[in-house]
Amino acid sequence: MINIQQKNNPLHGITLQLILDQLVMYYGWEELGLRINIRCFNDKPSMKSSLNFLRKTPWAREKVECLYLYMMENRTISDLVKKTDSESDAKPINQTKTDSAFNTKYLSND
Repeated sequence: MINIQQKNNPLHGITLQLILDQLVMYYGWEELGLRINIRCFNDKPSMKSSLNFLRKTPWAREKVECLYLYMMENRTISDLVKKTDSESDAKPINQTKTDSAFNTKYLSND
């Protein structure tokens, strides 16, 4: 039986590691640190330290989850297509200026 709270939760079944993996692949650590200004993204970022911090810090995890949902809502079909080997070395997409709606909506209360 499906829990009523989880029925409409778009993050149900998605691990924090998967969320962070996809954000890092899409934005890169530098851009992620600009969007969500926390030390684990800006100072020698690593998946392990970021996951440890996010698991212990609800306000930071909420910002990461909001950015993930925003990214998923605003991705184009071409963003979802798996990159070929020649494209995998390309720099992450820098969309700071174009995503000001996200910054206003989710990050204005820092």
